Amino acid sequence: MRVLLVEDEPDLGAALERSLKREKYVVDWVKDGTEAWQFLENGWNQYTVAIFDWLLPGLSGIELCQRLRAKQNPLPILMLTARDRMEDRVMGLDAGADDYLIKPFGIAELLARLRALQRRSLQIQPPQLQVGNLLLDYATSTVSISTNTGKLQNIPLTAKEFQLLEYFMQHPNQILSRDQIISRIWQTEADFNSNVVAAQMRLLRRKLTEYGYDHLIETVYGMGYKLNTYET
Repeated sequence: MRVLLVEDEPDLGAALERSLKREKYVVDWVKDGTEAWQFLENGWNQYTVAIFDWLLPGLSGIELCQRLRAKQNPLPILMLTARDRMEDRVMGLDAGADDYLIKPFGIAELLARLRALQRRSLQIQPPQLQVGNLLLDYATSTVSISTNTGKLQNIPLTAKEFQLLEYFMQHPNQILSRDQIISRIWQTEADFNSNVVAAQMRLLRRKLTEYGYDHLIETVYGMGYKLNTYET
């Protein structure tokens, strides 16, 4: 699950980024509305939801909403602002925002509103994703796997492992290159070394091996990795 966070206040933006990462979101945080529009034009469909501050350098949050909706873009948008007049709330919603959160706010409320946006939107992934013997539950951010007895057993995954396995489950039996994985799983401004994908794959495979699925993800040499689907 990937979020585009557009917030120019450094302290608030950093706090939101940390909180979202703890909830297993991948976060692209930008501080300028014009830069945000470049992200959206080049790949809005990689995002689960967008969070726009109202007042931004370059394009405002209102203008970002208007541009997206003018293109019939369905991306769910949560607007953040200190403007608490009814007229302002109406303006934000009429511009295309799906929800409106007035500053100051609690992180718990923001996370709850994001979950509500995901539930309401028909463009967002279903509550669960099942591929072969793997079952991913978005509501609880857990992945379960079928044992030999037919029972589901939770696999304890870190946030990054969850995001990585989710990506493979969204593209079963497809080869995903290192560059595709980096683009999807790691933040655009992340500072990572050249073997980060291989290292993360080793950790994920180690956990899958503990449950008897040591060949679930195949290395396709020179091309990338592939999730092979099969049943018990």
